[in-house]
Amino acid sequence: MGRLVITHSTYLEGLIPVLRRLAKEHAIDTVTPAVISRVRGRAPELRLRVSTPITGGWKLLARRGSSAQEVFVVTALEQAGLQALIETCLGAA
Repeated sequence: MGRLVITHSTYLEGLIPVLRRLAKEHAIDTVTPAVISRVRGRAPELRLRVSTPITGGWKLLARRGSSAQEVFVVTALEQAGLQALIETCLGAA
C-alpha cells in the first residue's frame, strides 16, 4: 500500500478520491499530484492517462474541463498495468 502526498491547496475536482483508491493498491509506492495548467480542449469528466516514464515510475496526466494536472506515481508496474489499475479506480468513482 502506497501513500498519497498532499502538498497543494488546489486539485482538479474529483481527483483526490481517485488517487486515494490508487494509493491503496499494493503495487503503488507513492502518488504525488503536481502542477495544474489550463488546456485548450474540454474533458467533461475526469480522465487520467499514463503519459511518460520517470525514474522509478510514471507521470500521469489528469484532465477535467479546461484544466490539466500532472500526477507522479512511483511504482514497478508497466504502462499497460498501471493504466488498467487507473481505469479500475476511475470506474469505482
